[in-house]
Amino acid sequence: MPKAISRRIVITAYDGISLLDLAGPLEAFRVASTFAGPRGRLVTYECSVVSVRGGPVKTANGVALVTDSVRSLSRTQIDTLIVPGAFSVDDVTRDRDLVQWVGKKAPTCRRVCSVCIGSFLLAAAGVLDGRRAATHWMHAPLLATRYPQVAVEPDAIFVRDGRVWSSAGVTTGIDLALALIEQDAGREVAMSVARMLVVYLKRAGGQSQYSALLAAQAEADSEMFDPLDRWIAEHLKGDLRVGALAEQVHMSPRNFARVYAEKRGRTPAKAVEAIRVEAARRRLEETEDRIESVAADSGFSNEEQMRCSFIRILGIPPRNYRKHFATTV
Repeated sequence: MPKAISRRIVITAYDGISLLDLAGPLEAFRVASTFAGPRGRLVTYECSVVSVRGGPVKTANGVALVTDSVRSLSRTQIDTLIVPGAFSVDDVTRDRDLVQWVGKKAPTCRRVCSVCIGSFLLAAAGVLDGRRAATHWMHAPLLATRYPQVAVEPDAIFVRDGRVWSSAGVTTGIDLALALIEQDAGREVAMSVARMLVVYLKRAGGQSQYSALLAAQAEADSEMFDPLDRWIAEHLKGDLRVGALAEQVHMSPRNFARVYAEKRGRTPAKAVEAIRVEAARRRLEETEDRIESVAADSGFSNEEQMRCSFIRILGIPPRNYRKHFATTV
């Protein structure tokens, strides 16, 4: 019978830590320990939550965590060190003893990771010097300004630069954990964990991580076209030219095109294209339907038109997109 492989995961904690940043990866590793990979090989994870002094640590959510002291790890070989984020950047780097400990311990670990703005602690500890890194989109400019030696990738879900991994906002800690599990135990195990947690194995795109509809609504200065955007998503194979859209909102085509662009920050044609691309990419992720069928059902005139739209919006053609992000097996 194949021998089980054990990995020691250590997650740092401090006052103000975000509970989900910590709990998301922790749950993924727990679930992964119950699945055997190819040929019955089992990778189990021994997880510890530590703080500098040990004892209770208050999270930003108001829940207290009981932690071990970092001193308890003096004779322990850490496989993967993970630094979760918080709601406030200042909370992340306030504990200078923890920053110093991470900087000292990181070189001895096989992998060092951050979740959300935990990247600020890694940067303060010098772990990200000369490396690419991700963080929450809201704080990416600050990370780049405060630590110019770090190459910040503001739209990434997670970034791997050698043995250092960093993820974006909050729930992307689960994306990161799944990637680590896939590296350790293989795609089959990672897929099983994703199914148990009811999440994607690989989330699409970047921190343009919300849908085209939500992104449009977030950027709009009015909700007047929200019902129209939903109608577009439900009628992708229909006539979505300006005249037809204007008729839906009882406006003249010229006035509609002007007002929509003003309120949404993009033309109606660009909005329709983005919504069609989103519908298509979800089909590519979740089904094994032929590319031609996906294009037709998403309202594209042919596969080539869909390919051009994918490259323009996502920077990757549909076939390559499916190869990287499909969740079917």
